Amino acid sequence: MNRKVSKFLKDYQVILLILLVAGSITAISTLGIQQGLDLRGGSLIQIQLEKPVDSATMNTVTSVLDKRLNIFGVKDVKVRASGDQNVIVEIAGVQPDQVSRIVGTPGKFEAKIGNETVLTGEDIVSVQAPIITDTQWEVPFKLSTSGAQKFAEAARGKAGQPVNMYLDDRLITSPEISAEVATGRPTTDVMITGAENSRAEAEAQAKEIETLLKSGALPVKVRIVGVSSVSAELGDQFVRGALIAGLLAILAIVAILIIHYRTPILVLPIFFTALAEVILTLGVAAVIRWNIDLAAIAGILAVIGTGVDDQIIITDEVLAGDGRRTRRKFRIKDAFFIIFASAGTLIAAMLPLAYVGFSRGATGIGLLAGFAFTTVMGVLIGVFITRPVYAKFIEIFNVGRR
Repeated sequence: MNRKVSKFLKDYQVILLILLVAGSITAISTLGIQQGLDLRGGSLIQIQLEKPVDSATMNTVTSVLDKRLNIFGVKDVKVRASGDQNVIVEIAGVQPDQVSRIVGTPGKFEAKIGNETVLTGEDIVSVQAPIITDTQWEVPFKLSTSGAQKFAEAARGKAGQPVNMYLDDRLITSPEISAEVATGRPTTDVMITGAENSRAEAEAQAKEIETLLKSGALPVKVRIVGVSSVSAELGDQFVRGALIAGLLAILAIVAILIIHYRTPILVLPIFFTALAEVILTLGVAAVIRWNIDLAAIAGILAVIGTGVDDQIIITDEVLAGDGRRTRRKFRIKDAFFIIFASAGTLIAAMLPLAYVGFSRGATGIGLLAGFAFTTVMGVLIGVFITRPVYAKFIEIFNVGRR
């Protein structure tokens, strides 16, 4: 027995599996597992563009929205296109009222003297941090040389006249043209000012304006058509439910295997093989920052099911042989022919779901894409890493011969 154990542990496939499992545990413990919206809680905002757009315009829209949310300080945000006229924004850990105005406004900046537009968002070079004094706020920004020159020419000789500054056609402030600016001397330093009822309101308003000025305007008008939120408590219930379902599934599998093979010791390698597949799948998810949500958990459970099924095929093929080593090898090859054919069929069935989900990005389809991607990833890990190791175990130990 000791010689068999030594032979098994020295096999390169076994060594590779041990190293990969150790690396996955390290990745999970250091990088953590990215939890999806339905587990961690947060908000889902559905945005509709005023008209269908091409892929380049849609990429601009999603890029601007993602930049806005990052500037605003929102973490764990995912912005994705849904068709050619809708955008889905998923924000973990943040309630929708905090960001709805940020993602639902075009961000168009204009400064007018009278009815003449003298500045636009394209003239802004950089935006500085807001200055808060009690309930008053200031958002300084710098103009380009051409923008400063254009503003100076428009303000020449108009001392005391207001400069109406609009954000999305909403009047924000109307500072008067100073005597110095009215001389026509260009200045690149400008600011938007305002006052609110409290310091908290002033900070929120200044941060919103800073974000919109920094991120730039969206190329099309947008409107929010749906807002939903998931509480963290509900996410905890989902996790507990998934763990209970997984535990019940494992107990059912163990009972069936014991009844079928009448050899309890055979359950252990099957259990540890399935556990290794789960660890490796979660390790890959941690490295690539793949969200683990309910759909992904369903994919992991599906992988466990297909893995146990494949291990039963390997075991039955070996036990059906006459016990000779060469015969066992042929039986294992026959088993892997079935396993590869089954895996190929499953992957072929999952790929359309993954493709549609990634390319379209709709909420429901996106869940199917998460399920499909996790299932395919787990099946590939099992077919090429864990199930060959289980086959090596059965070949060397030939456990459960009757």
